[in-house]
Parts: sequence; structure tokens; C-alpha cells
Amino acid sequence: MNNLKLAWRNLWRNRRRTLITSASIFFAVFFALVMRSLQLGSYDHMYKNAIESYTGYIQVQHKDFWDEKIVDNTFAYDQQLEQQLLADENVEATIPRFESFALASNGPQTKGVLVMGVDPDKEIHLSNVKDKMVKYRLSPEAIEKIRQDPNLPEKVKELAILFENSAYTNNSRLQLDLGIDDKKASELMPAIEGHAAFNNGFIHLGEPGVWVGDKLSQYLQLGIGDTIVLISQGYHATTAAGKYEIKGIVKLPLPDIDNKIVYLPLDICQDLFNAERNLTSLALAVDDNQDKAIAQTVQRISGLVSEDQKVMEWREMNEVMVSQMDADDKGGQIMLGILYLVIAFGVFGTVLMLTAERKREFGVLVAIGMQKKKLASIMTMEMLLIGLIGILAGALVASIVILYGVEHPLIFKGETAKIFEEYGMEPKMAFWNIDTYYI
Repeated sequence: MNNLKLAWRNLWRNRRRTLITSASIFFAVFFALVMRSLQLGSYDHMYKNAIESYTGYIQVQHKDFWDEKIVDNTFAYDQQLEQQLLADENVEATIPRFESFALASNGPQTKGVLVMGVDPDKEIHLSNVKDKMVKYRLSPEAIEKIRQDPNLPEKVKELAILFENSAYTNNSRLQLDLGIDDKKASELMPAIEGHAAFNNGFIHLGEPGVWVGDKLSQYLQLGIGDTIVLISQGYHATTAAGKYEIKGIVKLPLPDIDNKIVYLPLDICQDLFNAERNLTSLALAVDDNQDKAIAQTVQRISGLVSEDQKVMEWREMNEVMVSQMDADDKGGQIMLGILYLVIAFGVFGTVLMLTAERKREFGVLVAIGMQKKKLASIMTMEMLLIGLIGILAGALVASIVILYGVEHPLIFKGETAKIFEEYGMEPKMAFWNIDTYYI
């Protein structure tokens, strides 16, 4: 205990040296934790977008469908199975889907698309496509109205031109991209919303009509009320062809999906592919989406499905993305290791300098009878205390920043947001809450 007191007092004999050494450790810990939180938060956000926009956390499929996505690898809808799945403690809802590929055309242009037959009401439990419908678009006509509006600032008009043809599912993102702060929002946004308003429609079971992805609609130059032609191969090699009116346009957070998705009412999609009452998957909405809970749920419901069916969880269905994220995660850990190594050498240099400066002091202490073992013990405690001060201070400040960031993620706007979108990324960086990565 006396050694600890001596070590503590020695630290503050030279405050500057102690503070400089602790500061180097503080910044290393602070930046390591914040960077790690941002990295893990970004992964979680990407996973969430992929899961909620497309795959879901758990799916029941035909055993061969994921390896060979053809219409023949489907299974008949089974109400009894659905009731058994809903009886599971972690299953909130079942979402039936029919998925296939088709060639889409508007006349002059064609493109391969992903056709997804959905029940719009049940999709609320998972992808909630209705919330992703475009509400505002900065079309050339809308931009011209904004430019001619004398009440709007020039900066807003310049940014509107920069984001020409961009679509928005809410006014918050529109406000950010046009660089309008909250103080001026009530004054400027009503006029902008009026100029950029986009009238969308809904699809319903039993009514022919489609929703298309925003980027796909731009590529095929399609708008509300236009007709899209779909051609594909149906069940048992039959011909699948149909033309449908575009009822609405949706904007999904995953550019790859947004660039090719066409939503049809489930029954209309089954008719198109001549596969009445067949499904390609039965997605499950869950109450607890933690990895352990998902694994336990998969294990429980695997015994409910037939031999021709299998249960897949989100990691299997997003294997490529998970592999990419894992590789990037390992790279992040290596960078943190390098950061800690650089700081360790800096601290080691400080310790050597500190020892050289205190040679005379050590000599006097040994001369008056202090054991070298005790002297080494005190020096070790001094280093440990300096490290502890830096680590605790860094962790404390990082925790404050991270806890704030969890509630208020970094959302980029203006020109910066445009750069993110050009690289196919959502202009948002989320933080991961305090977790085991602190260790």
C-alpha cells in the first residue's frame, strides 16, 4: 500500500510528463473505441438494410431454391405449417413471397429484373415497402419551379440542381440534401415539398399493378401510369408474360436491389408464373433478432418443415456480404493493433526518458537504503497508474461520444451526401452501442 502511495505521489511531482504520457494513451483508446464503434455500427446498418429490404432474418424455402432459383423449386402454401410457425415464441409473423427473374421492357429499353410477389399488408412486418415509397422527387420540372421561386435562397437552388432526379421517401432527407437547417425549415420546406411532391399509388392483392425500384424506373424511363412488360419462364417451362401498370415507385436503401426490383401482388405474380398457391419462400418476422435467438429459432422450426424444405437464416442468405464484412472487420482489428503498437513505442520511449532523467534520484534512494526490488516495484506501479489514467479517461470520453452517437448517427448532407450516393452508399454512419469490443 505504501508503494502505491509513493507511486501516486511521484506521478504528480512532474505533472507535465504524467499528463503527456497519459494523453497519448487517452487518444489511442478514445480513437480506437470510437472507430470500432463506427465500424461495427456501419456493419449493423448494412446488415439491417439487406435483411429488412430483401431476405429477412429467417426463411423457409424449397431445399434446392437457394442454389438454383428457378420457379420449379417452389413449394405449395401450407396453412398448417404457417400456424405451427406462428406458434413459436420468437416468430411474430409469416410473410409469403414468390421470387423470380424476368426481362422487363418499356418498349425501347429492356433489363433483367428481380420480380417479387408480395402481400403488401404482411410486408409491413418485415420490409415495410409502403414506408419506402417515393414522396418527393427533384425532377427537372420540380427544379425549374424551385429556381423560379423568389423566396428560396440561391444555395438551395444550387443544391437542388446538384441532386437532380434524386428521390426521397421523407422530407427529412430532402431537407438535409438541400442544406436547410431546422430554424429555416418551417419557412422554406413547405414550398419545396409542394414543388417536389410525387404522387404514388398502392398495389393490392387481386389487382394487377406493380411497384418498381427508383433506379430501375429511371433506367427504363418509367413513371406512374406507364406500362411495364415482363417476360420470363413459368412453372414447368411454361411461358410467363404480362404487362402491368406502374402504380408506385419505391426507393430501397440497397442500390443493387433498388436497381432491379419489381413488386407484384402475390396472387398476380403466381398467375404470371403459372404457379398458383406456390411460394418460393416464407419469410419470418422475429421478436428477438440477436444471433443466439435466431439460431435457437432455426433449430426449433427445422423440425416442423418437410424433407423437401429447409430453413435458412440471414447469414446463409447474405453469405457474400457477411464474408466481405468479416474481412473488413479483420482489417480494422489489424489497424487498431498497429495504432496500439505505435502508442506502445511512444510510451516506451517516454519511460526510457523518464528513467534517464531520474538516474540521480534512483541513486540517492538506493544509497539511503531502499531496496532495488522495491524501487522497481514503485516504477512499475507508476507506469501502470499512468496507463490506467489514460485508459479510463479515454474509455469514459469515448463512452459519452458513442452513447450520443447511438441516438444521433452521423447523417451527411449537401455535396458530401452526393459523394456517398455516387459510390452506392447511404449517406449515414451509425454507432454501435457499448459492447464486448471495449475489452
